[in-house]
Amino acid sequence: MQSDLPPLPSYTLKPVPPLVSWLKDEYMTLLLPVLAYWVVSMIFHVIDVYDLFPQYRLHTPAEVLKRNHVSRWDVFRDVIIQQVIQTIFGFALSLLDEEATYGKEEYSIASWALLIRKAQHYVPALLSVVGLNAGALASNLNLTHPNAASILSGGRYPGLVQLVSVNGQSEIAPAFAPWEMQLAKALYWVVVPALQFFIGIVIVDTWQYFLHRAMHVNRWLYATFHSRHHKLYVPYAYGALYNHPFEGFLLDTLGTGLAYLVSGMTVRQSMWFFTCASIKTVDDHCGYSLPFDPLQLITSNNAAYHDIHHQSWGIKTNFSQPFFTIWDRILNTMWKGGDVSARYEKSRVHAQHKVDRDNGIRAAQSDSVNTSSASEMDETIKNSSNTPISVRRTTRKKATSISQQSGNLKGLRNKVNESLQGKGGNVLGVESGH
Repeated sequence: MQSDLPPLPSYTLKPVPPLVSWLKDEYMTLLLPVLAYWVVSMIFHVIDVYDLFPQYRLHTPAEVLKRNHVSRWDVFRDVIIQQVIQTIFGFALSLLDEEATYGKEEYSIASWALLIRKAQHYVPALLSVVGLNAGALASNLNLTHPNAASILSGGRYPGLVQLVSVNGQSEIAPAFAPWEMQLAKALYWVVVPALQFFIGIVIVDTWQYFLHRAMHVNRWLYATFHSRHHKLYVPYAYGALYNHPFEGFLLDTLGTGLAYLVSGMTVRQSMWFFTCASIKTVDDHCGYSLPFDPLQLITSNNAAYHDIHHQSWGIKTNFSQPFFTIWDRILNTMWKGGDVSARYEKSRVHAQHKVDRDNGIRAAQSDSVNTSSASEMDETIKNSSNTPISVRRTTRKKATSISQQSGNLKGLRNKVNESLQGKGGNVLGVESGH
């Protein structure tokens, strides 16, 4: 039977040239997820600042201002810290990898074709179990469907031969059928990489679900680590990785690293896997339910789904991240409180009342300052009528100086108030923590 099998080709391994000539693929793998994180985050930030799609917002600007308990600067700082840790870990992990090589592709494809050929040897025996005569079926199909006849006869292709070189001499040997090679190429280039990505997704989803849920079940873990992430009651894109450094390493960095190792991805496969995972995480925290966002259409685990988890009334549900909701479904932790529209509207109204109240207080303070300044000026004018000319001139100079200082202080106060209200488009502008 072995003599009927085609031989496997020889191969020579060579180092894989980097995608970018001046940057090793290992470093590109570390750079791309961080770059993608901030590019996508800034796209959503521009949408947020200029209010481009208000009809798709999950929360109003007033909610962003009043409900979050952490400043944008603190969020930015902690995300950078996590990405530094992530990069250091990724660099250490790359030291364990063997040098990427190429040249074995044809050998690997032929190996898959060989497995396909060997699998055909069991067809006659399997058909006999159900009472079918594989030989008779093969004879009937031999003229019209030769490939089917060869499969039914146990993978025999007597007319398929090739010339191979053995010890410097050419010899005739069995060859693979075209359909076997096509199927083998599909397995090698498409099915196996897709399976590796699927395994990676399953590992990341499983890892994050159970650790994330543990962070909520155990009070010490929540208070010590995970409560920091939930200072963002109103998530926004670049706050996706706002975590305690230890939690960020445990949930995100370690989980994706484990998925990479277990799935057997190549460095270039991991490059795209890590980048896609980063983009998905940002999208889940973007604060928008966009009907044209492909990531929000592929899976139900999207921004609207995860946003429920960030609300006080949904914090014990929707633990699944970042790809699918399978574990929430299996373990019955999916939100089952029905339509959330009324709850969201209540939060919007409450936040807007806070903004209106603060604006009213500032307006009253401004009127009070203006009234006080006018009274002081009237008193000064009254007193100046009984003051000698030389003294009056001195007093006028002092009053002018005081007025200028008051105007400068008022302008500074207005700028600070605007910054605290988030009116500017500053990425690192401070938000009120109410």
